Amino acid sequence: MPKALWNGAVIAEAPLEATEKVEGNVYFPASAVNQAYLRASDHHTLCPWKGTASYYTLEVNGEKNANAAWYYPEPSEAAARIKGFVAFWKGVQIEA
Repeated sequence: MPKALWNGAVIAEAPLEATEKVEGNVYFPASAVNQAYLRASDHHTLCPWKGTASYYTLEVNGEKNANAAWYYPEPSEAAARIKGFVAFWKGVQIEA
């Protein structure tokens, strides 16, 4: 069961069949992400084929990891399968 871990906390956990893997990144369904660790960010990036990504800053045990989680609120048709999913980077460990 894939897990996203950072600063001693499980940020997300879902059965493999509930996740999506795109470009080497594991996308977790939003329902599998512990929302208590997410803080909205005003950061955005543009992917040529997925669309505009929005970000969350992680906050765990008083420490912040800026823009360490991203999602596509309105992905392109080609990336429609990751709508409602969240992926991680910047030191967040993904265990399979």
